[in-house]
Amino acid sequence: MSEKTTHFGFQEVPESEKAGRVRGVFGSVASRYDVMNDAMSMGIHRIWKDAMMDWLAPRRGQRLLDVAGGTGDISFRFLKRAGYGHATVLDLTEPMLVEGRKRAEAEALASSLDWVVGDAMALPFEDNTFDVYTISFGIRNVTRPQDALNEAFRVLRPGGRLMVLEFSQIPNDLMQRVYDLYSFNIIPRLGQVIANDRDSYQYLVESIRRFPDQETFLQMVREAGFGNAKYRNLSMGIACLHSGWKI
Repeated sequence: MSEKTTHFGFQEVPESEKAGRVRGVFGSVASRYDVMNDAMSMGIHRIWKDAMMDWLAPRRGQRLLDVAGGTGDISFRFLKRAGYGHATVLDLTEPMLVEGRKRAEAEALASSLDWVVGDAMALPFEDNTFDVYTISFGIRNVTRPQDALNEAFRVLRPGGRLMVLEFSQIPNDLMQRVYDLYSFNIIPRLGQVIANDRDSYQYLVESIRRFPDQETFLQMVREAGFGNAKYRNLSMGIACLHSGWKI
């Protein structure tokens, strides 16, 4: 019986290979990842992440699981907004977590953070452990996103909140074509110049195009069991926030 396949950018690959390929991409760019985020989005990713925190409204004492949390961007914002709390950053790629730990020490947040190498589809945590689950620009890199959403539901406490920030689709066809021209022609070149890695950023652009649109992903959130699920477009739909509750 042949193995199931999935997409790695525009390539079809065996499911068993995708995680290793994703790990290779992010291991390659880890030291320049934050710089590239600023360059690719012209700094707008910071506004999107702040919008995520505005909608999430972190509260004092909450426990966050930040999946595909990499260098800690979301966790740092969460802890600063909450005033007091704890964040566990989980990522498939250890070099990303190494960069995150350096940032945490520089920002005097190390005591409020745990760093865990792990898989979004098989979280190493007990049921009903966290108050909040976030994944920011990471779920499109997961081999089976529905499994990741199911795991999010499992580890959240009753009353817990899911929030997903991900690139999405612009409803306007003309604007989508303009954005595609920018993405496919500029972002891989920036990857070459800044991170010395064109191929990884070519993959990242392609992976955005393969990710489900807003309504399709909303149904996946609901299928995982989340209630009061909804989404908000950011920058005309270039990015999108999906929210759901474990009711």
